[in-house]
Amino acid sequence: MKILSWFLVIAGVCGLISVRVLENAVFYDPFLGYFHEANKNIEFPAFEWGRLIAGHVFRFILNLLFSCLIIYGLFKNKEWTLQGAIMILVVFVITLPIYLYCIYDKFEIGYLFSFYMRRFVIQPLIILLIVPMFYYRKQMISKETENR
Repeated sequence: MKILSWFLVIAGVCGLISVRVLENAVFYDPFLGYFHEANKNIEFPAFEWGRLIAGHVFRFILNLLFSCLIIYGLFKNKEWTLQGAIMILVVFVITLPIYLYCIYDKFEIGYLFSFYMRRFVIQPLIILLIVPMFYYRKQMISKETENR
């Protein structure tokens, strides 16, 4: 059973890496080049709202699936995996409209603010908080059972 758990974690990590590596080929995001240049004076790219939103939602779904594989592989707990998925979804639901407003405003709200909002939309950064949180939770549960 331990081999299957490690396989799930490795598959999830490889999936997240693949999403990142293949982002230019798989997802519609004209802002990739814009932010890779790291130049505030570069021309604001032309884009299609529908394709942009659909691309971000598709990327989110893939990141969510791979993140859930990692959580389940590490903790083998369906309830925690669902809780992790809900936390990731909440962050996405909060950050996507903020990022879309930044685009609508042509990043006048702030280049760095927009850059970091985009990071929360396209990268599964919340997994870096969820895994240690669930690990701590697991440790606390084991201490409680030892004290009984």
